[in-house]
Amino acid sequence: MEQNNRTKVTEFILLGFAGQHKSWHVLFIVFLVIYVLTLVGNIGMLLLIKIESSLHTPMYFFLQNLAFVDLCYASAITPKMLQNLMSKIDSISFVGCIVQLLVYGTFVTSDCFILAAMAVDRYVAICNPLHYTTVMSQRFCIQLLVGSYFMGFLNASVNTSFTFSLNFCKSNKINHFFCDIPPILALSCSSVSFNAILLAAFVGFNLTFTVLVIIFSYIFILAAILKISSAAGKKKAFSTCASHLTVVTIFYGTLSYMYLHHSTIESQQQEKMASVFYGVMIPMLNPLIYSLRNQDVREALKGVGKRCF
Repeated sequence: MEQNNRTKVTEFILLGFAGQHKSWHVLFIVFLVIYVLTLVGNIGMLLLIKIESSLHTPMYFFLQNLAFVDLCYASAITPKMLQNLMSKIDSISFVGCIVQLLVYGTFVTSDCFILAAMAVDRYVAICNPLHYTTVMSQRFCIQLLVGSYFMGFLNASVNTSFTFSLNFCKSNKINHFFCDIPPILALSCSSVSFNAILLAAFVGFNLTFTVLVIIFSYIFILAAILKISSAAGKKKAFSTCASHLTVVTIFYGTLSYMYLHHSTIESQQQEKMASVFYGVMIPMLNPLIYSLRNQDVREALKGVGKRCF
């Protein structure tokens, strides 16, 4: 195939859930319900933290941004998936694919760093409570947040740029329900060795760095909790970490499986299911987890409910 033909891909076809065409209407309803719950849950969390003065603390500052990030990366992929299911036209423009990957990659990576920042916040709150307000100052919290978004944009922009600088000649059919790097690389007729190394380096660094921050934070937290003499004190300390630990376990488990295991043809369907879980389900689950397992959020919800009704 000539060079000119190799670089003139104007759109991609998202194969999505191949073999599920007979049940597309069921999938549409399920994902629509999930997305509506995602919107309601995360927008509700944003508004609750904004209007409740009792939640104007560093912990909920990061939780508010976690809700914003979840909302953004779910919205980067779910509406297009719903459109494709409803219209059965599974195409996405070349530019649209670039934008989707850039937005999705930015906010998913930012999610990792915000979760790490939340672990640091819990470490300071439990291990150095007397210095909490000094250490977790507004300036420091904003610096952590800006760093999280910067790392997200850096990761997404570099990998997106190198991915779409390749030539595509094998096919324009992406074996996925959204534009993600591994299935896009599979379509290139250029050498993708550097792209694979670059992706592994960024993902490996982001996951390793943030996971180590979380692990070491919780090692010190656990040591501090074990020194608390009263059972009530231990329970209260554990309760402030329970929601965060639950979210971290779910998020990092699926993300690590997606990007750090060796991909095979047989595992592609499993990868799609993992993508559905962390790309569509987790943004819905996070506000539910924090609402059900966090006492401060539950009390704030009760307070808002009493004022409204």
